[in-house]
Amino acid sequence: MIIRKIKQCLVNQYTAAGMYGGWLAVFLTVAQCPGQTIPKTVSLFDGKTLAGWKTVDPAQQKQWYVADSMIISGDRQHKIPENTYLQTTRAYGDFEFRCLFRLTGDPKTGMINSGIQYRSVIEGTKIIGYQADIGDGYWGDIYDEHRRGKLVGGDLSVLKRVLKPDGWNSYIIRCTGKRHELYINGVKTCDYLEQDNNIPQKGVIAVQIHSGGAAQVEFRDLTITEL
Repeated sequence: MIIRKIKQCLVNQYTAAGMYGGWLAVFLTVAQCPGQTIPKTVSLFDGKTLAGWKTVDPAQQKQWYVADSMIISGDRQHKIPENTYLQTTRAYGDFEFRCLFRLTGDPKTGMINSGIQYRSVIEGTKIIGYQADIGDGYWGDIYDEHRRGKLVGGDLSVLKRVLKPDGWNSYIIRCTGKRHELYINGVKTCDYLEQDNNIPQKGVIAVQIHSGGAAQVEFRDLTITEL
């Protein structure tokens, strides 16, 4: 909404300046657009510590660690015994979240799956809320963890051309009001509109590794822009 208003303000200024009055006048007067500020992108991870993060279940703290500027869980040697989540200590409403991720593991050992929770709430040691899914059979889905299950399947028609199942990929999660958009490697997989007015529109973000196989998930360059 803010960006749209800034764009409209620029158009108005450009029109007023005239076709040949130019963009110089626009850039000089953009500060005159009242009440408009460009959203600031901030890092959610300092690359060295888990400051600003904690596990949903305190007993699982040792299952998440930092190495080589990455947040990591799992070792590809031992099966993941139960779902575990590392959450932000802050809650977010409207935002654009970005990160790079890599999920690896042998599917012969069991399920290899991960995800990114968002607008999620904590009840005891349980996290409830939306999840941007990661893994074969689930890429780009929106799943409602501990609430309604799968909400919408990811569109893989284009994604399959650029997805790196065992390599580094990017995720973008954009929430504005009741609209949810997911992108993997810049390709939109979901565009979902929440119809239930009782579902919270603000909550924590969390990274997950799913129970099952001998998996490892790595996250890096996690940022958020509050909209």
